[in-house]
Amino acid sequence: MKLFDVYPLFNIQPEKAYGCYVYDDKGEKYLDFYGGHAVISIGHTHPHYVERIQDQLDKIAFYSNSVIIPIQKELAEKLGKASGYPDYNLFLINSGAEAIENALKLASFHTDKPRILAFEKAFHGRTSGGLQVTDYPKMRAPFNGNDQKFLPLNDLAAVETELKKGDVAGIIIEGIQGVAGIVEPHADFLVGLRKLADQYNAVLILDEVQSGYGRTGRFFAHQYSGIQADIITVAKGMGNGFPIGGVLIHPKFKASSGLLGTTFGGNHLACAAALAVLEVMEEENLIANSTILGDYLIKKLLEIEQVKKITGRGLMIGVLLEGGKQVRDNLLSKHKIFTGGASNPDILRLLPPLNITKLECDMLLDAIRKEVMVMA
Repeated sequence: MKLFDVYPLFNIQPEKAYGCYVYDDKGEKYLDFYGGHAVISIGHTHPHYVERIQDQLDKIAFYSNSVIIPIQKELAEKLGKASGYPDYNLFLINSGAEAIENALKLASFHTDKPRILAFEKAFHGRTSGGLQVTDYPKMRAPFNGNDQKFLPLNDLAAVETELKKGDVAGIIIEGIQGVAGIVEPHADFLVGLRKLADQYNAVLILDEVQSGYGRTGRFFAHQYSGIQADIITVAKGMGNGFPIGGVLIHPKFKASSGLLGTTFGGNHLACAAALAVLEVMEEENLIANSTILGDYLIKKLLEIEQVKKITGRGLMIGVLLEGGKQVRDNLLSKHKIFTGGASNPDILRLLPPLNITKLECDMLLDAIRKEVMVMA
């Protein structure tokens, strides 16, 4: 049996990783400014993270949700406090896509309506429900349907026009659009969405799978606007590489036996990993570090003449750069620095671990300067 060949692969075979660095099978050292799609939040192989998981392995790794699992409650309490949503409830699953699926179902169950509003260039995952609200047609099979209407970002009038039809269960929006190239909804747009959702009995869902967990300098990106969402989805940085996702749910949603379910979600090992992440974030002040070094990177990047635009906040940064795709390729091949791409090939997507240092930021900046000088 061979692997199903769906991933374009770099000719790199990582064997170990520590902090903000990855080492391949040839002993080459790479600076990680992408974190495996924003997954590595507290750094690779953090000692506390490793210890937490090892300790849990010595006790019990898994049992299903048919028994009491106290570590789930411990995680819920700590996440509620850290996120600023202490009165919400938590449903644990395995991934961001599952978080989206369950959020969409909850919105429809709660309102007894069928339709979800989503926005142009949105990415909410590759599972069936997620694809209904993901604006990348090539990902959608005939089975997934093609009847979704995607609304312009930051256009409240377009949203209200759809809400007036009376069949909208919810509105889903990313805290910052990642795949689109780090596109941030305006704060007044989010405030307006909150008001419209209340007015028309719709559920406001904030997809914080990529933009959450301290990446932007707040626990969630939408918190810069001052609003509260009804449902928030999390994953990626939640487990620092261990598969885990979650749905934060307003107390107005009533749970009932069998409403949602999962086999592996909230297992002992996943909860141990997620607790380690929150403990390290608190102990090492990583959300503050995200703000400080994000501001530093943005300031220095704007001093580079070939940089045309910077978007994002904290350590979720989009860099529109002349010849950006070539620069990104050269950063990896010549300078051994991982960065990410976006739907626009000239955008560099920067999503490093939140424990990145100024030294490592300067390494990236120096490499970008060298590349744009060569291309000038």
